[in-house]
Amino acid sequence: MERRRLFSWLAGLPLFAFSSVSGQEAPTAKKLKIMMKSAWGSDDPTRASFVFAHGLALADAGHDVQIFLTGEATYTMRKATVNAIMPVGWPPLSETLEKVVAKHIPIFS
Repeated sequence: MERRRLFSWLAGLPLFAFSSVSGQEAPTAKKLKIMMKSAWGSDDPTRASFVFAHGLALADAGHDVQIFLTGEATYTMRKATVNAIMPVGWPPLSETLEKVVAKHIPIFS
């Protein structure tokens, strides 16, 4: 009998926990400073566009983003190369790069 009373008392505890959560404020999200690096070039168009697509998504989420290109990735800054890169499952790099420039995300190469 005592055991049943104990378990019934314990079963009511989660309800009290939920009621106290509503009175708390949600923690504010911290704005991060992110530098993204890529060395992928036009030989692998999908990977070459990842840094731009992910950087754009992080900037849309409110973070400060910078993109740093090394090696073969520096060739993706040429107009002819940008227009030729068509990643699989993602928008063309020319579209993504226009959005990156519109967001004023710095690109270093």
